[in-house]
Amino acid sequence: MTPRDAHPATVAAQRRLADELDFSDEQDFEDARRGFIATLPEAEIPAQAGGLAWSMRPYAFVEGAPPDTVNPSLWRMARLNRIHGLFQVTERLYQVRGFCLANITFVEGERGVIVIDPLTFTEHAQAALALYRVHRGDRPVTAVVYTHSHRDHYGGVRGVVSPQQVADERIPVIAPQGFTEEAFSETMLAGVPMRRRSLFQFGTALPPGPQGHVDSGLGKAVGRGGDGFIAPTLLIGAPRESHVVDGVRIEFQLTPGAEAPAEMNLFFPDLRALNLAENACQTMHNLCPLRGAKTRDALAWARYLDDALETDVPRADVVLAQHHWPVWGGARVAAYVAGQRDLYRYLHDQTLRLMSQGLSASEIGEALLLPNRLSRQWFARGYYGAVVHNVAAIVAHYLGPYDGHPAHLHPHTPQAAAQRYVRYMGGADRVVAQAAQDYAAGDFRWVAEVLAHVVFAEPEHQAARALCADAMEQLGYQAESATWRNAYLQGARELRAPGPLSAPRSIMISPDVVALLPLEKFLEFLAIRVNGLRAQDLDARFDWILPDGEAQRITLSNGVLNHRAGRHADRPGRTADASIHTPREQLAGLLQGAGELLRAIDDGTLDIRGDRALLRRFAQTLDDFEPMFPVVDRARPPGPHSSIS
Repeated sequence: MTPRDAHPATVAAQRRLADELDFSDEQDFEDARRGFIATLPEAEIPAQAGGLAWSMRPYAFVEGAPPDTVNPSLWRMARLNRIHGLFQVTERLYQVRGFCLANITFVEGERGVIVIDPLTFTEHAQAALALYRVHRGDRPVTAVVYTHSHRDHYGGVRGVVSPQQVADERIPVIAPQGFTEEAFSETMLAGVPMRRRSLFQFGTALPPGPQGHVDSGLGKAVGRGGDGFIAPTLLIGAPRESHVVDGVRIEFQLTPGAEAPAEMNLFFPDLRALNLAENACQTMHNLCPLRGAKTRDALAWARYLDDALETDVPRADVVLAQHHWPVWGGARVAAYVAGQRDLYRYLHDQTLRLMSQGLSASEIGEALLLPNRLSRQWFARGYYGAVVHNVAAIVAHYLGPYDGHPAHLHPHTPQAAAQRYVRYMGGADRVVAQAAQDYAAGDFRWVAEVLAHVVFAEPEHQAARALCADAMEQLGYQAESATWRNAYLQGARELRAPGPLSAPRSIMISPDVVALLPLEKFLEFLAIRVNGLRAQDLDARFDWILPDGEAQRITLSNGVLNHRAGRHADRPGRTADASIHTPREQLAGLLQGAGELLRAIDDGTLDIRGDRALLRRFAQTLDDFEPMFPVVDRARPPGPHSSIS
C-alpha cells in the first residue's frame, strides 16, 4: 500500500507543464479572497453521528511549491479550493465557500434570506447558515432555491429549513422542471454502480497527502453527514421565467440537458448579479462524469451560455456559480462567459468534424487540441473534466457505444479477452518483464493498459499487480484533472490491497427521499432487481397499495416486472393474486435488499392479503447488489449477491 515517489518521466512532465502556463497570474487568488468576512477554524464541522462532517485540516499540506507527485496546475487549483469561509459577492448577496464540494449562496430579501443550494449534508448547511447569521443577523429563511438535481446542491436542505417550516410558513422551495424526477433517477436506478465509480472519481478512500488526495476539481472533497430532501413547491417550467421572491426580482433561465438534466441559471437584475449554477465554473466541466450519468449535450450547453451572454451579461457586474469563486467587472464577466461558451462549442464542433472524417473517440481525443488562447485560460483547464473524456461523451451522445468497426460488435468479455491477449503475448511473466522496461522508459499509459490484461487473466500474479499499480500511480501524479488523479490512485490502491473490498451493504438512499418517492419509482428500482432467467416461468399479478390510496398494479411475466397506476380489480375480469399494503416509511427498509422483503414476508411485518407463497417465490427471484463490485480486478471476491432463500 506504500505509494512510490515520482518517476523521472513524471518529474519531467510536471516541469514541462510548469513552463507552459503563466503561474505568475494571481487574479484567481484575488477573486477567491475578495469580500472575505469570516470562517470557522480549518472549516471544521462536527458530524451528528460523531467525528467530523468536514475539515480542511488534513489539507494543510497544500501550500507552497507543488511536489513532484502533483500536477502543478492541479496544485494551483487545490490551493484555491482551500480558501474557505463567508464572502460578500455584492450588495445583499453572500456565499459560503469551502464548507462542502459546492457553494451555498444567500440573498437578502425584504423579510429574511433566500438560500440557494443548501450543500450536500445537513451539518454543512447548518454550519454555513450559522456563520452567515453571526455576521449578518438572525434572518429567517424565506425561500430555498435548488439550481439543479445533483445531491451536493440539495442534500443539506434540512440544515436550513424543516418540512414543517416550509408547510406552516409557506416558504417556497423553487426548482427547475423535472428536478424531483431527475434527483430520484440518479439516486436510485443507476445508484449502485454510480456510487462505486464515485469512489474513483472523488477519491473518497484516498488519504489526503502529496501522494494521495489533494482535490476534487470542483471543490476540495465530498465530506460526510446526514442528508434529506424537501420537495419543490414551485417549479420553473418556461425557458425564461421571472418571479419576485421575498421582494427580490429573479429571472430564471432553464438549461435542461446541460450540466444536469434539470438545471437553471438565475439573474438578479436589481443586484446586477448572474448566477450560472454549475453551467460555468472555474474549470472545464464533464460532459459525462467518471462516476457515470446521462451524457450531457455540449451544443445545448454552449447555446444556453450564449443566451445568457446576450441577455444577462450586459446587465451584470458580477457572475458567480455554485462552485468556485465569482468574476467581477463587466468586461471580465463577458470574457469569462464567452470563453466558457466557446469551450463547450469548440469541443462539440471539432469532435463532430473529426467524427465526420471517420475518427474514433480515442483517435479524436488524442488529436483534438484547444486553441492556445483558450487552453491558457485557467477556467478552461481540465481540473474536473478532460478533453479526452469529454470527446468520448460527445461521440457516445451522438453515436452510442459502438465505434463502427465490425470486430468490435461482439468482443469477448474483458477477462476472456485478457486471457487470450496474455497467451498471444507469450505468457504473463514475459509481459511483465517487457512492461518493466516500458515503465523504466516512462510509458505508463501502455504499462497500465497491457498489465490490466495480465491482472484480469491471472489475478494472483503479484508482480503484474504491483507494476500496474505503479504505472497508474504515475499517471495519477501527472494528471491535471483531479478526478483522473483520484481514479488512477484509487485503482493503484485497490491493486495493492489484499482481500475483498469492504463497504456498507445497504443502498444509501435518504429516508426523506423515500418518503416522497412515488410508488412507481420504488417499483422501477424493484424491477431492476428481478433476475430475468430465474423469474421467466413465474406469472403473477400483485397490487401494491399505500395508506393514502396510491396503488400500482404489478404484472410479472417473461421475467419482466411491469406496473401501472391502479389495481387489477379496476379492470373487468381481473383480480390480483395478492395485495401488499405498506406505509411509506416501510419502503425505505425494503429498498435495502431482497433479503429485507423476504424477511418481511416471513415474519409477518408485511401486510399481505392473498397468495403469500407466490409473493415469496417472487422475492426469491430478486438479486441483491454488491456495492463494492470489482473494477480493476475481476477475480476479487465480490461478496454474496443474487439469489436468496
